[in-house]
Amino acid sequence: MTDMSTHPVTAPVTGRRDFTRSNQIQARLHEMVPGGAHTYARGADQYPEAMAPIIARGHGSRAIDVDGNEFVEYGIGLRAVTLGHGFAPVVAAVTDVITRGVNFSRPTYLEHQAAEDFLQLVPTADMVKFAKNGSDATTAAIRLARAATGREGVGACTQPFFSVDDWFIGLSPMNAGIPASTTDPVYRFHFNDISSVEAMFDDHGPDLACVILEAATSTAEPTPGFLETLRALCDRHGTVLIFDEMITGFRWSEHGAQSLYGVVPDLSTWGKAMGNGFPIAALAGKRELMELGGLNTDAHRVFLLSTTHGPESASLAAFRAVVATYATSNPIATMTRFGTLLRDGVNERAVAAGVGGHVSAIGRPASLVFTTADTDGVASQAFRTLFMQELIDHGVLGQSFVCSAAHTDTDLEITLHAVEQALRVYRRALEAGSVDGLLRGRPVAPALRATAAPRRLRTSQ
Repeated sequence: MTDMSTHPVTAPVTGRRDFTRSNQIQARLHEMVPGGAHTYARGADQYPEAMAPIIARGHGSRAIDVDGNEFVEYGIGLRAVTLGHGFAPVVAAVTDVITRGVNFSRPTYLEHQAAEDFLQLVPTADMVKFAKNGSDATTAAIRLARAATGREGVGACTQPFFSVDDWFIGLSPMNAGIPASTTDPVYRFHFNDISSVEAMFDDHGPDLACVILEAATSTAEPTPGFLETLRALCDRHGTVLIFDEMITGFRWSEHGAQSLYGVVPDLSTWGKAMGNGFPIAALAGKRELMELGGLNTDAHRVFLLSTTHGPESASLAAFRAVVATYATSNPIATMTRFGTLLRDGVNERAVAAGVGGHVSAIGRPASLVFTTADTDGVASQAFRTLFMQELIDHGVLGQSFVCSAAHTDTDLEITLHAVEQALRVYRRALEAGSVDGLLRGRPVAPALRATAAPRRLRTSQ
């Protein structure tokens, strides 16, 4: 998949790493940037203390930090990179287009080409509008549904994340500064629990403008009939059905999860892997809805999506190169093969190490996560941090096992070796009933939490 000719594949050095330069830069970042990172999921509090590398460069499946440490990287751009870092066709397409200007006062021919590419890829949509991030796209979908129905209610699945905007973040513990009234008309239901959906419609049906969910998650496929029943309920109540395809798009299928499960939403939102790491997102859907933000309507117009950098040429060129790559090869099959081998290898080693009930790799092979439980079998941040600490020491970086099509058999070998070493330490912690004496520093903490504690900056920083 990835041209690695100028980047020889090597095995990262194992043993305790030196993060001196990374820690110096991280300390300075905390002085300049709230949270020390521009994305909360990338924060130092999401990694073992004093072991959060500052990345200098990457190639394929590898990331190299400012201290010279090389890692097999997972999570890989918060799932945004499916073809590998520095993927040559994407780099070439972007390099070519930026020499001719990237932002103009009128639409470019590239916008026309990218829209055609998208709508051929997602034939269940009639129109598309590009944006820069997924939050803008999902909030635009909510706004559009409210305008089309004249209702305010939003049915939001209890899935981890939909938007940084008030209507969603106001539901999280990190809701300071958000009026409670913003989330009053947002109602929750549970994935694969049709009774919770029916109860929501029974209680709020006349007020429901839309229902938003991921059609599948990394750890859960839709149960038979769930999406079909949800579609039928939305039709019966005149409610707009929105699929969030941020993760499923280009990992489940380049045509979206909707193509796999045969249930067509009214609107869908896209992002992450669309540009192999370049910033691009999209809102797509039925013409009668989308045109409310256009010029072919007599209705009161919706301010749908309108951003200075939404159609800049570099990201559109990256998107087109991604589409072309998926048309001529099969990145999803490559990720599925690798992820299956990794999942099976991790789980076999966990059983062999006597920690099979405590550590496991689960989920769709192209979007694997790992679970970590304490001596009582309860999910544990402390044990998770210990596992990550040992993986990092052995050349594997990531909050998950989400792979790309650039991950190789060598990467698999390195990762499984790192897992073996980590499991030995993990078992010692289980036998002791604690990570004390094994974990260096404080455990990681949820990214969305009400206070900086338990990872508030130490006074020395």
